[in-house]
Amino acid sequence: MNIKVDINSQIPVYKQIINVIQDLIFTGKYKNGDFLPSMNILSDELQISKETVKKAYSILRQQGLIDSIQGKGFYIANNGNNKLKLLLLFDKISTYKQVLFSSLASKIGDKSHITIRLHNQDIDLFEQFVEENLDKYDYYLITPHFPLNSEIQKRVLKCLKKIPNRKLIILDRNLPELKGNYSSVYQDIENDAYNGLKIAVNDIRKYERLNIISKGSLYSPIIQKGIKKFCLEYEIPFISYKNIEANKIQKNQIYLILNSQLDTELIELAKVADQKECKIGKDIGIISYNESPINEIVLNGLTVLSTDFTQMGELAAQIILEKSYKKIKCNFNLIRRNTF
Repeated sequence: MNIKVDINSQIPVYKQIINVIQDLIFTGKYKNGDFLPSMNILSDELQISKETVKKAYSILRQQGLIDSIQGKGFYIANNGNNKLKLLLLFDKISTYKQVLFSSLASKIGDKSHITIRLHNQDIDLFEQFVEENLDKYDYYLITPHFPLNSEIQKRVLKCLKKIPNRKLIILDRNLPELKGNYSSVYQDIENDAYNGLKIAVNDIRKYERLNIISKGSLYSPIIQKGIKKFCLEYEIPFISYKNIEANKIQKNQIYLILNSQLDTELIELAKVADQKECKIGKDIGIISYNESPINEIVLNGLTVLSTDFTQMGELAAQIILEKSYKKIKCNFNLIRRNTF
């Protein structure tokens, strides 16, 4: 019999039964019409209560994976030929998350039904979403963006470990501390910032100083670490501050804004530059962070440092369609436009 459980595991036995049967269906070992062991046989074989088996079979039936025939027992009703159920647990909806989602949905086509939940970087809400939706979806695609507090990060890892590896796809962030054969499509935040600026080092050197403006984005400390590494290695004068101040906006300076494209920092910078008759793209340079379609028209073309969110969605869809397990780093680039 293919169904095995570990009585000493912290995972409830009924969930183990569900996971094993889902795996057998997912890998094609159980096919449509195949009968499962009866509840009596399975409970005797595994030396567990019949109620435990009944609970597992009931949940699998609710999921549409199995059904029953009076007098014959439970059989496989869906071996994966119908639409896959995907749960996207995003931290928030932004323009680049919309690009990621659109790319994923387009690539995977009509082969899935996608549900989106927003945890808003709230660990309590995230834990609730995961607990409520365990065993209900074929894949869990998660952007695990939370404050870089050690206790919160421990809770994130503990929560992610509850999701079977074969169902888990981590998006937009590398989590080397999370062990296992799960899938991941990510950006390498610190090294990407360093390498992205390195592409334009000769043009950056034409300016007197690189100004780093960040009002406290989640990964600002990690991004700035990569930027400072670049500046020190290539002897680029730099300064970091939070707020736009008129006296700091001067000609022959370049400004790197780490918050999203249309935050007040970018708007204020453009206003002050106009007041001081500093032509953007000539007298001063502006680079923003994270690409979105609107950047093509903002300030007549906004230069950005960004991972490829279209590629991120496509690669996640590819992992699902191929039923593979991969950890893939997305492309990252400096997209040059009129502001630099």
